[in-house]
Amino acid sequence: MPNPSRLRAAALTATAVTLSALLAGCGGGSPKDDENLSEQRLSWKDCPAPSEAEGGGAAPSPLPDGDEWQCATMKAPLDYDDPEGDTIGLALIRAESSGAADAQIGSLIFNFGGPGGSGVTTLPAFGQDYAKLRTRYDLVSFDPRGVGRSATVECLDDKRLDTYFQQDATPDDAAERTELVDNTEKFNAACEKNSKKVLPHVPTTDAARDMDLMRQVLGDDKLYYFGISYGTELGGVYAHLFPKKVGRAVFDAVVDPTQTPEQGSLGQAEGFQLALDNFAEDCVSQVEDCPIGDTADDVKSRIARLLKDLDRKPIPGIFPRELTETAATGGIAQALYSKDFWEYLTEGLEQAYDGDGRVLMVLSDALNGRNENGQYSNITAANVAINCADDKPRYDTAYVESKLPEFRKASPLFGDFLAWSMLSCTDWAVAGAADHPDVSAPGAPPILVIGNTGDPATPYEGAGRMAEALGKGVGVELTYKGQGHGAYDSKNKCVRNAVDGYLLDGKVPAAGTVCS
Repeated sequence: MPNPSRLRAAALTATAVTLSALLAGCGGGSPKDDENLSEQRLSWKDCPAPSEAEGGGAAPSPLPDGDEWQCATMKAPLDYDDPEGDTIGLALIRAESSGAADAQIGSLIFNFGGPGGSGVTTLPAFGQDYAKLRTRYDLVSFDPRGVGRSATVECLDDKRLDTYFQQDATPDDAAERTELVDNTEKFNAACEKNSKKVLPHVPTTDAARDMDLMRQVLGDDKLYYFGISYGTELGGVYAHLFPKKVGRAVFDAVVDPTQTPEQGSLGQAEGFQLALDNFAEDCVSQVEDCPIGDTADDVKSRIARLLKDLDRKPIPGIFPRELTETAATGGIAQALYSKDFWEYLTEGLEQAYDGDGRVLMVLSDALNGRNENGQYSNITAANVAINCADDKPRYDTAYVESKLPEFRKASPLFGDFLAWSMLSCTDWAVAGAADHPDVSAPGAPPILVIGNTGDPATPYEGAGRMAEALGKGVGVELTYKGQGHGAYDSKNKCVRNAVDGYLLDGKVPAAGTVCS
């Protein structure tokens, strides 16, 4: 059962890595030395192949100019309240700047979202998109604590995750509700059993402190940062904790920092419904007939009927697994992250109507971090651990049931799915920190905040609220009138020029700039 915050803040780029592959076919732990961790020297070496927790696959290919990606491990305190205690290793990756030495600014640190996405695998997969930024920066990303190679959170094994993701995530009766609650409790108990030492130390505030340590170790007086999706929440928390250390920062696909988990899930239901509406309208507006419906309403009605049919009787998916209602809903959500995926959604629906669920299951697997070999990254485990450490509210079945009408009104298709996902943290071993993050950053320099009007996962309104919450003179909002999750990777020239001009030359766009 995907966590609602996972959907709310998933990085498009991270899930696209898995999708492309599928369609084509804890470090540390010993006490610290006496050294000051901010003065440690990193040993950069050629990067190994990604671990299973990072998603597996081959070592990153050389950059277009022939330069190799380099990897290192940075030591950080396990517990920032006990800085003389145990340390953990944080996995880092970089591409050294391609420009002249006298033009260098420093390191540009990326977080692509999740929470739970591996920056070590995502940055090289999409590094060419940031080639212009590389002319003045070393491009750097990392696996945040709990993610990938960095103090890995472990919960269920691959076989049990297959079963977990096949469950009915939208129960219709008491028996199904009991099964959903039992499965959630088993997942959470496995996380506690396998990762008890790490779970209290993965909240976003700790990841922000890691970034400030990273800034110092990389030799920068200020943090230069590009946060996408959940990465905008991480960036906002950093700015709150270290406002005087912010250099130039861009937030793209912005998480609303003012919302509780419930409000975020409800807003996401509305966002995915909007994206579905746009997908349906686009299909029927094509010159050729839309193969999945005669009108936009017909497209959506047929999808709703498909899901009801799958709830009663799944169809063959990727052998030996079947396409269930839950898997199909997750696959549809995954495809709505980018307009580039809409063709796969059309194909998947067309095949599913004929009894073939393979394409929708590929999309669902991409959302859940499952590769073609049946191995799961730890994105789900890390996602739940980080969200539950961050989010104070805990919801029970009675509360969810009381909210179902509101969620169904927001989205007939996704409402139940996202409402029931609020149970993810109910029996979590670690108490959550707050109702929502504090991102107020008085004294920080301008931070560019980009909202996409068609974003399903981080709805557009969140960008304005982030800009306001950062504070007067700090948050500078730019609007992109587009589709999909995020703006910079849409390759829109107006957005690219605004971001590049700011990060490379310090030119802050006018507040309220609109790109279309």
